Amino acid sequence: MIPTRPLAIAHFDTGLNLRGGQRQLLILARILRQRGHRQIIICPEGCALEARARAEQFACFALPIHDPAHAHGILQLRQYLDNQPCDILHAHDGKGQTVAWLATAGMRVRRIATRRVTFVPNQRWTQRLKYTRTCDAVIAVSDFIRQILLRAGVPTSKIELIPDGIEIPPELPSQAARAQARARWGFGQDDFVAGHLGAFTSEKGQDVALEAFLLLADRVPKARLLLAGNGPALRNAGIIQLIRELGDRVRLCGEIENLAEFFPALDLFVMPSKSEGLGSAALIAMSYGLPVAASRAGGLPEIVEEARTGWLIQPGSPSALSDAIVSAADDPERRKQYGLNGRERARQFSIDIMADRTETLYTRLLHA
Repeated sequence: MIPTRPLAIAHFDTGLNLRGGQRQLLILARILRQRGHRQIIICPEGCALEARARAEQFACFALPIHDPAHAHGILQLRQYLDNQPCDILHAHDGKGQTVAWLATAGMRVRRIATRRVTFVPNQRWTQRLKYTRTCDAVIAVSDFIRQILLRAGVPTSKIELIPDGIEIPPELPSQAARAQARARWGFGQDDFVAGHLGAFTSEKGQDVALEAFLLLADRVPKARLLLAGNGPALRNAGIIQLIRELGDRVRLCGEIENLAEFFPALDLFVMPSKSEGLGSAALIAMSYGLPVAASRAGGLPEIVEEARTGWLIQPGSPSALSDAIVSAADDPERRKQYGLNGRERARQFSIDIMADRTETLYTRLLHA
């Protein structure tokens, strides 16, 4: 369904860091801007999303930082939206949805919430109330998330399945790009390099990857691990000790902006998440032609196809991950075929498909 006129869209997110959800918001906003829609990004003052949005010349409304419950920000936002009405208010995180609803109660606006997290409250009626009373539709980024919402009592008619979108590189990395990327991180051409990209939080499973590599010392002596990202788990005593024990077999490269400096260096992408809404980092790896070893958790089995694009392992099992890494290291032809299959699979999750489905949802709600 093509919009009959440009839409006025307010995107809302309360996260302070630039992680997967905030990056997806920006990707969507860029495409919708190209299609002529007027947009504003509402987020906390001084957060990473505000800095990036302003750098890309998006209109922003910054919620006061010293306002824990956003009480003052809600009043300010309501005044702003009274003067600058919007058609669609799209909340990209749970807290943002609550604040957005409070700021626009009684206004003529269609509210949409995107659900990415796998957290389920003890009292599911709170989710049912939240997603039936405070928004007109909820986007689930995976069928796993959709099932969580259904079990909480959210009507199926309110749920729209729209996976996150990724940008597909126009071509696979060349041998020269591979050599350059590996040299950047200090790896040789005969090293077997596995990598992971994601926030260092407990659910992402970097500890599982590190423990798996301790088991590989004799089985794959040339195995190396490249970890990209930052977060609180880097201050965990157990993580720090594992990194010390692995020594030069592991590299930490911090936040990565240019993905072409990271993925071409790898032979295998690992994603040993303990919970995962979808797993867009695995999709990005697949778009670069990499096989993936991922845990059978959350939405990851909807991305990674066992024995076709990679390996699915038991969540929280370093031994299962180490076995998958050995299997990958021992069979370069299988890695190549899995990588080619994965790139084709990743095309089904392009940013244009995600934007088309979201734009269609916006338009359908406005005409309902």
